[in-house]
Amino acid sequence: MPAPRTVPVTGWGRTAPTAARLIRPRSYEEAAEAVRTCGARGGIARGLGRAYGDAAQNAGGAVLDMTGLDRIHAIDADTGTLLCDAGVSLHRLMEVLLPLGWFVPVTPGTRYVTVGGAIGADIHGKNHHVSGSFSRHVLSFELLTADGGVHSVGRGTPLFDATCGGMGLTGVILTVTLQLQPVETALMSVDTERAADLDDLLARLSATDHRYRYSVAWIDLLARGVSLGRAVLTRGDHAPLDALPAGSRARRRPLAFRTTRLPAPPPVLPEGLLTRRTVGWFNELWYRKAPRARMGELQPLAAFFHPLDGVPHWNRIYGRGGFVQYQFVVGYGHEDALRRIVARISERRCPSFLAVLKRFGDADPGWLSFPLPGWTLALDIPAGLPGLAAFLDELDEEVAAAGGRVYLAKDSRLRPDLLAAMYPRLDDFRDLRARLDPHGVFVSDLARRLAL
Repeated sequence: MPAPRTVPVTGWGRTAPTAARLIRPRSYEEAAEAVRTCGARGGIARGLGRAYGDAAQNAGGAVLDMTGLDRIHAIDADTGTLLCDAGVSLHRLMEVLLPLGWFVPVTPGTRYVTVGGAIGADIHGKNHHVSGSFSRHVLSFELLTADGGVHSVGRGTPLFDATCGGMGLTGVILTVTLQLQPVETALMSVDTERAADLDDLLARLSATDHRYRYSVAWIDLLARGVSLGRAVLTRGDHAPLDALPAGSRARRRPLAFRTTRLPAPPPVLPEGLLTRRTVGWFNELWYRKAPRARMGELQPLAAFFHPLDGVPHWNRIYGRGGFVQYQFVVGYGHEDALRRIVARISERRCPSFLAVLKRFGDADPGWLSFPLPGWTLALDIPAGLPGLAAFLDELDEEVAAAGGRVYLAKDSRLRPDLLAAMYPRLDDFRDLRARLDPHGVFVSDLARRLAL
């Protein structure tokens, strides 16, 4: 194993870098050795660094880069089950699985996340209202715990439920057995429509979302007045083979995984590039160019699920100060709270052009898993916006009062006093951690900040 290096480590939002010893194990034995020798400040596993906040940082301690353990061990092409290392990325799985007629069961807005990270954050995607979060499709995993032992962890056990959404604090996931989603093509059949305002959007989603496996709405958070919450709604499903034009290249190679890659932004961009005015222009253009209604458009998987992956290091567009991604969920029946929050964001003139609203279905059993049945809104905000911290604290209080929660995988600033109200199984999680890891071997900046 290469000697550890002390390097700055940050989340994808680039807001709170801290220095840690970076260790990259290349075998299970090296991972166990890294856990045993991580030192007084403990250690935390890290994948591809797409958690927006401080969940995969550990100031003054060790960070275990698990991307060196990225083997695919076995694929059952008949049943759609997969055994792989936790360090393999969803991108790599798509490259391997699509030609076999299988797809990952849940993907977030980027395919550059590891399977272990997907479990630690219990990621969700555009299909949560149908398929739930990632953990619903995990059959079992092997977990390296603080005592150096490796445990086979199956569904329905406390350790499974604590680990799924547990932000890496129960141990290091080594291997995963996953149930896959069958597909006939690498294309999506997509319906797009415009919603005039927030009420129109909620009504459309409530009435017809059950017809679609995948659903998401881009929402204009700078729109005001009668246009408050106007949106572009995009929904679809995997295209069947008979939907592809006869004689087309897609029909000849229906399971080919095609991606595009644009030039990366420069390492340093001018500050103030994303102002209320420039984002307002972008939002107006994006809304106006969207069709009022277009049905059955064929789109590549990458374009539908991961449009930003085509721009390497797109997080640089926010400048040196980085950005905060704020995501919350409030349950069905609390639409008034959602309306108030959208109105407050609009009144505050937060320059967010990456804002999406989705519906969640039934919650999964992870004790710190984020989704609950209801409405979730995610938005990116430049971190240097004046008064942002106090404003988001106020939104946190409104979310908690409505029985909602914020997503820990995107957080870097939540007050710890609100955590228990948002996550009712928090004490169970803390109790299991205390028994499993009494010396606090697994720790992160997030864990210290929120006393997890």
